[in-house]
Amino acid sequence: MAVALACGSSFLFGIPSAHAASPSPDISLPTIAVTANPLGVASDELVVPVSTLSGRELSLQRESTLGETLKSIPGVSSTYFGPNASRPVIRGMDGERVRIMQNGVGILDASSLSFDHAVAIDPLVIEQIDVVRGPAALLYGGSAVGGVVNAIDHRIPKEAIDGVTGRGEVRLGGAENQKNGAIVLDAGNGVLTVHADAYKRKTDDLDIPGYAVSSRKSARDGDARESKGRLVNSGSDADGGAIGASIALDSGYVGLSYSTFNNKYGTVAEPDVLIDMKSDRWDFASELRDLGNIINKVKVRMAYTDYQHQELEDGEVSTTFKNQGIEGSIEASHGNIGPLSGVIGLQFHNSKFQALGEEAFVPSNRTNTRALYIYEELPLDALKLTFGGRVEHAKIESNGGDDFGPAQSRSFTPYSLATGALFNLDKNWSLTANLSHNERAPSYFELYADGVHVATDQYEVGSVDLQKERSNGIDAQIRWKEGHNSFSFGTYYTRFSSFIGLFNSGTLVNEEGEAGQLDSDIAEAQFRSAKAVFKGLEAEGKFRVYDTIGSLDLNLRGDYVRATNRDTGDSLPRISPLKLGFGLDYRFNRFGSRLDVLRAFKQNRTDENELVTDGYTLVNATLTYKLPTPEKFQLEAFAKAYNLLDQTIRDHTSILKDIAPMGGRSVLVGLRGEF
Repeated sequence: MAVALACGSSFLFGIPSAHAASPSPDISLPTIAVTANPLGVASDELVVPVSTLSGRELSLQRESTLGETLKSIPGVSSTYFGPNASRPVIRGMDGERVRIMQNGVGILDASSLSFDHAVAIDPLVIEQIDVVRGPAALLYGGSAVGGVVNAIDHRIPKEAIDGVTGRGEVRLGGAENQKNGAIVLDAGNGVLTVHADAYKRKTDDLDIPGYAVSSRKSARDGDARESKGRLVNSGSDADGGAIGASIALDSGYVGLSYSTFNNKYGTVAEPDVLIDMKSDRWDFASELRDLGNIINKVKVRMAYTDYQHQELEDGEVSTTFKNQGIEGSIEASHGNIGPLSGVIGLQFHNSKFQALGEEAFVPSNRTNTRALYIYEELPLDALKLTFGGRVEHAKIESNGGDDFGPAQSRSFTPYSLATGALFNLDKNWSLTANLSHNERAPSYFELYADGVHVATDQYEVGSVDLQKERSNGIDAQIRWKEGHNSFSFGTYYTRFSSFIGLFNSGTLVNEEGEAGQLDSDIAEAQFRSAKAVFKGLEAEGKFRVYDTIGSLDLNLRGDYVRATNRDTGDSLPRISPLKLGFGLDYRFNRFGSRLDVLRAFKQNRTDENELVTDGYTLVNATLTYKLPTPEKFQLEAFAKAYNLLDQTIRDHTSILKDIAPMGGRSVLVGLRGEF
């Protein structure tokens, strides 16, 4: 299993360089991967696989959605429901197996319910993104069996400042003709620190190289190949912002923030449907340190979210989705017991979800969870051992209704166990290994869905008899690092004894779920359990190949995942193909440039309802120039060229791949500043 070592500042690694365009040697700053380890160790000391994007590197990788922003990380792809809705896919897993968090607290939206629902986070104001690849259920629950994405925005400042700092960014162009801007400010007097941010995003319909409908879909279904050169109904208009504050204590801080997120965008799958989304969120966070020998630190995080989005057909509201709730955690670090250090944590989640209107295919419901976990580390000279456990209780209640039958309730008690080891062979080489047992309670829609889901073009049927999803996983990795050079190679294997998936039943039904009728022309899909296995390889490396007049780095990456339904021997749907890539990053004085090339191979391992996806070669190029400015102010201009070969690119992980390709050749220009 590959870990992004975060020790450079280029295509594959997520650490910004303090003087990215300087000819002097790079400054390697340790990144604290708080998502992957509650004890706050540096990222190259982690046993679990974690990648981090922040600062300048995040700015250059930033896209309009979270999923697209993270696609440069090995093992990560996206669900891509057009340019406005995209969740990360990690090692072939998405939805309820990838946990998306904001500042360590889960996002309450409707993005895991349906591919056309955007994640309620805009990358424009995010300061850092941590990605854990592989099971993280020990700390974050069964919905993290595939991985974790934690977007960090510092809206509650953790460190006091005396003065004013900030950053701003504008960008124009791209295949969607985006016009985006964001500003982030922090001001303080050494005790009270106030944060404010605001952003605006507006895009047009996406320019595409050819037809929206693929030739394979046209030949199979007889669909006309229309909409050449433009992806109809793919524009967006979004804005948002936040205000927060914290008070510095003698050993710690306490703070509060309020944020709002608004996004109105086309759904692509339906030319006359818009989604009007709004999310308001209150966050509270506090940390108390140096408390004593028994408990030396306590950390509290919680958030209340009021989320709603309405689906508009020809300007009229057809369906409304609401999600309200509170989620949080209390975590205590104990004093060292000899060399042993660790934490014990309590997490809770209470939410109420409602779907009202024409496309309400799930009943109103409530989800309540409570969890207790423990995580410990034991360093023994060159060897570090980690181990821990988690027990959780989840109750999912359906209100029922005319279309869903009587009220129902299910309770589950998942547990997870994990152990890992990091062994330093010498100062350059190290080995890691992880073993885990993970369990997940079924989600409300896996239990209670019963209706037409337009986004998947299926009649989805849940099963109230579903049991816990169970899996066992193992991964191993070898790492090497010396100066500016580093390399890692890993492999993983996850075996599900009970994998909850949405499988086509082979039956056609009408909008009432009735088979054998004249209007029975909708494919029925059922949530059910199967045996499955996910296995794959990940590799990445960074090598300094020239260091005389400026510096030139070569970056390599590759990943492969294979997922199989063990009951049938068939491939599971929407699995990313083999991908190999390289990048060249050259820097001299104020000037920087990079060339990124990614080859995605043809995916012909498909399930029975998928079409084969052709391979593609994606070539992007970036130029940056750091403008002369006063010492405490940095201003950098950048230009990024996308898809230089102007290829028709269809991601196999997208359910819309045969009607919604990626953007064509385009150029985006931007300006970012910090002070």
